[in-house]
Amino acid sequence: MDLIQRLQWRYAAKKMNPAKAVPQDKVERILEAVRLAPTSSGLQPFEVIVITNSELREKIKPFAWGQGQITDCSHLLVFAAWDDYTPERINMMFDLSNEVRGVKNEDWENYRKLLLSRYPPRGAEINYQHAARQAYIALGVALVAAACEEVDSTPIEGFDPDALDALLNLRPRGLRSVLLMPLGYREADKDWLVNLKKVRRPREKFITEIK
Repeated sequence: MDLIQRLQWRYAAKKMNPAKAVPQDKVERILEAVRLAPTSSGLQPFEVIVITNSELREKIKPFAWGQGQITDCSHLLVFAAWDDYTPERINMMFDLSNEVRGVKNEDWENYRKLLLSRYPPRGAEINYQHAARQAYIALGVALVAAACEEVDSTPIEGFDPDALDALLNLRPRGLRSVLLMPLGYREADKDWLVNLKKVRRPREKFITEIK
């Protein structure tokens, strides 16, 4: 199938087969796609926690409105954004760029100074919200990557982030949970959504072209 066919195939699976695990090579390719996702200024201001432990996922389920995918999936991805843009974090990514590229660029260093002068003073909450939006970009990439691997996935915002942060001890790491994404395989005979037609607005009511 081509990309559009894959996207037609995918849907937000409501019932996953707990007996069918996603092969690790597919999971790794999905995670690599997330790692390669674009982010503002290349800062990658989030991390991904992959949870396969069934007991831990049972503890998470009540925080996620009892959604069955949390425990029926084989891999639960937690997207956790930086709680702030600190000078240390900004410098870490700029230093990494210099190390990987093997060269220091004057314009790049000036851009570092610009971010250092603008981001930290904005305050932690504004910076967290900006970082969280970068995690959403990566989630979109992950959904497409999963579809390309013929792996089912479900984007989940419906959960208690404070409770999850406490359970996973994220706040001491400077992280706040933003999104959940179970990976697994649909259990078609038990999923009410699987055979329903995909509903999207028609192109002429969705796309505006300015020539």
